[in-house]
Amino acid sequence: MGKVHKIGLSKIKGGKIDSFNEVKATAGKGLVNDRKYKEENNIKSQITLIEIENINYYNKISKTNIRAIDFRRNIITSDINLNNLINKEFYIGEVKVKAHDLCRPCKYLEHLLKQKEFVKKLLKKGGLRCEILTSGNIYINDKISY
Repeated sequence: MGKVHKIGLSKIKGGKIDSFNEVKATAGKGLVNDRKYKEENNIKSQITLIEIENINYYNKISKTNIRAIDFRRNIITSDINLNNLINKEFYIGEVKVKAHDLCRPCKYLEHLLKQKEFVKKLLKKGGLRCEILTSGNIYINDKISY
């Protein structure tokens, strides 16, 4: 069973990601105070997750020390293989979500982090794009279960 390792939000697109101990998730909208929060939000834009193990892998093979929060995902997990959750419903604490797609690394983030071959090195390791099915709070150390 996995757990929430870190939580990150940015109020504006391209803005600094800040760490939080908790966040309010709103069904169909996203995470309150996040740049992607909006009415009738796209099911793939409501919440993103990435594994700390994949961040550590990237830092190791690239000989870097990029902070987990700087990978620009909302929830950084530990002890769970997120790719196995594609098209499945699961819980982050009390919040029910559904994974709809991989969250592929992009050239924008590659440029922002000043990394060469970022996209190639993190392919299929960039996390998940999920829909929020039930509202509630998500906390650091919440269990991820299915």
